[in-house]
Parts: sequence; C-alpha cells; structure tokens
Amino acid sequence: MNAFEPDYVPIAMLNALAYCPRRFGYEYLQAEMLINEFVADGQILHSSVDAGGRTWIAGEVQERSVYVFSQRWRITGIVDLLANDQGELCPVEYKRGKLGRWRNDHVQLCAQALCLEEMFACTINQGFIFSWANRRRELVEFDAELRQQTIDVIAQAHTLCQNNQLPAPTTQKAKCRDCSLQPLCLPDEVRHLTTNPNPLSEAND
Repeated sequence: MNAFEPDYVPIAMLNALAYCPRRFGYEYLQAEMLINEFVADGQILHSSVDAGGRTWIAGEVQERSVYVFSQRWRITGIVDLLANDQGELCPVEYKRGKLGRWRNDHVQLCAQALCLEEMFACTINQGFIFSWANRRRELVEFDAELRQQTIDVIAQAHTLCQNNQLPAPTTQKAKCRDCSLQPLCLPDEVRHLTTNPNPLSEAND
C-alpha cells in the first residue's frame, strides 16, 4: 500500500490508537466506521458540547468546542470544554460510557493539553474526563508518565500513517468485546487464520 502521511493527525484518532492500533487503522487509515446504538447515543449526547459557545460561571470562563493544534507534534483536534480560571486553562473531555480502566481517554486529553501549552505558552497540570453514564468527572494529572505515553502514541500514529498497513488485532480480548468495530475487524477469525494458515489442507490430511 502507498504511504499516507497527513500534515496533522486528529487527536480523536490518538484515542483510537491508544485503545487498539487496529481500530486506528480501520477508522483513520481506511476511514471505516460502524454506527451501533452505543455510538449513536454518544453522538446525540455529544451534540450539546459540539454546539460551541462561551459561559461564565463564578468568574470562570468556559468555552465549548475549542479548536486546538500543535505544530511540534503535528496533531489537531477539538477540546470539548476549556475552562479558564484567571488564566489557568483546564481541558474537559466528555464521554458517553463509564469511566473505564483503559488509558486511551487520558491520552486524548493529554494531547489536547500539549496543544494548548504550545498555543498559549503555558503549563497545564490537569484536566477532567466527564462521564455521562455515571455523571461524574475524573481528575487527570498530566504527569511525566502520561505525557510520555501520549508522545509515544503520537509518534506511533505518524509511523502507522507512513507504513499504511492495517495492524493485527489486539491481544487484549476484553477490548474486542467492547469495540463497535468487532463485526468488521473479526479479531477471533483473524487470530484463528493466523495460527492456522491452511485450514483446508489440514482438514484433508
């Protein structure tokens, strides 16, 4: 396949990559998306954030749907809500599901912070992930470990774009059970064919 190297990788696709490289391959490299009831519900819930706008709450300015980018990391995306309390910026990411055990949402939020730090020449120490499912926010500290993980995911995204090859299914089967792309990805079938490349010849032996 021909190399595909975009100028900027969408931050939302970093979330897909941190969750599963094969998901990134389908959604970004091949532009495939399956809409099930959970994805559709998430899009409806997210519409209130996507509308944009600015509000003032107890002296804090809150802007919705803020465009951000980084020339250094060549990423771009949208911050769902950006709180500005006397010059201290704090990004907030809204998610449909419950706060999960995977770190992909944290990577997405940290990538937003990297963009904001570059755009406004500041340091952002924390952000929040808001869950519609349990109506609460999780505090996310942008520590050295999360920052490095995010930078590694960004580098991996650019490498996958250059190679333009669909990655193999993840070995973490729990992720497959929760993935809307499972009917397209067929992880179990691919794993079986990978471990048994000639099933017909074996059946005839």
